[in-house]
Amino acid sequence: MLLLNNIVKHYYAAGKTVEALKGISIGFRKKEFVSILGPSGCGKTTLLNIIGGLDQYTSGDLVIGGKSTKDFKDHDWDVYRNHRIGFIFQTYNLIPHQTVLSNVELALTISGMSKKQRVELSKKVLDQVGLAGEYYKRPNQLSGGQQQRVAIARALVNDPEILPTSRQARSIRRRACR
Repeated sequence: MLLLNNIVKHYYAAGKTVEALKGISIGFRKKEFVSILGPSGCGKTTLLNIIGGLDQYTSGDLVIGGKSTKDFKDHDWDVYRNHRIGFIFQTYNLIPHQTVLSNVELALTISGMSKKQRVELSKKVLDQVGLAGEYYKRPNQLSGGQQQRVAIARALVNDPEILPTSRQARSIRRRACR
């Protein structure tokens, strides 16, 4: 389903080249649960950002569902991120002036669903992560754990094939979605 073939990522900072990834090759099967472990600064986040289409690799190839991403345009990456990826960010990235419901619904806005369908689906997923009745609160009115559940609901609402997460979010997701 997902194959990284000799992925290299270089950053350029202060006139120097930083080698973040040095030829990573790995394949992931459908419905496989994988943990990426390593010390701080070893490239875990860079790897997840490449898999999620948030960052571009310097060389190598990311193959998604048998299709190379070497020639992906911005639009192709947008479609990939919207329809196949669900992100759970370590810092949640909730929009503070939006309600819980609006934060989750945001993930569906470019899906082509009607407003009514977006609201119904968002409420259903919020209920599944234990936030029934919290739809109209703002993020600052929630505990840290509840905010994380909003982020998890936002990631799950599109029923993504790939769900890159931090260790902390993964353990909450397991508890919330049993």
